[in-house]
Amino acid sequence: MKLSALTSPDVARLAPGAIAVLPVAAVEQHGPHLPVTTDTDLVTAIANAAEQSLTDRIILCPALPYGSSHHHSSFAGTLSVNPDLFTRIIIDLVRSLEGSGFRLIVILNGHGGNITPVRQALSLLAQAPVAEVALATYWELAGAPFAGQPPMESPALSHACEYETSMMLRLDAARVQMDRAARPTRPPANNYIGWEDDAPYRGVSIVRRTEFLSSNGSSGEPHKATAAKGAHLLSAATEALIEFLNDFASWPPMEDLRNA
Repeated sequence: MKLSALTSPDVARLAPGAIAVLPVAAVEQHGPHLPVTTDTDLVTAIANAAEQSLTDRIILCPALPYGSSHHHSSFAGTLSVNPDLFTRIIIDLVRSLEGSGFRLIVILNGHGGNITPVRQALSLLAQAPVAEVALATYWELAGAPFAGQPPMESPALSHACEYETSMMLRLDAARVQMDRAARPTRPPANNYIGWEDDAPYRGVSIVRRTEFLSSNGSSGEPHKATAAKGAHLLSAATEALIEFLNDFASWPPMEDLRNA
């Protein structure tokens, strides 16, 4: 079910037995070849596909299209929410869903920059828990298909890369300008940071704005994208999300174990 199709009494009746799914994404530059709404388009498509399979189990909220994207703000078209404010927005939206009666809530994430502020929101919500709230980032949930498994040719999903470009080719090829898709100039390689997710994490992180990491705002190998790869990825993400939501629905409530 979609929240947009329900009345307030409908929501009050259905919420205690349903999972609320809240997609969150971004409006930000995606290189010279993809639309700025790419993250929102992709997570919405995956959420809609899951809702069609789990109509009686989930209530799908409208996607929150704006996210934490300050690292892209030097490129035109980026509309970003400050990370602290984004954390507060997530807390308020979750508390609103709890107030409607939901006791199972999934924040379905479609933008890497949202992960840290959403985790911060979950940490603050856990100080006074009401509902069970989970963050699920679709490409992490799906695992191997987004981490170099054939037919993909590059090591992992990054940004405006082979992966995102392939999915957008599948969703709406008319909005993808493949003649502009090109591998960007990236920082020199070193022994600790994998700028293209092409090296394992070794406990060292460096944070820089996008203009320090990419000459054109994209990452990876967008020129290797195809619609067939995109169909494969979207199917894998949808299947992983459905599997998780079915499992999440069966989890028993967490209890204080100090007196167990």
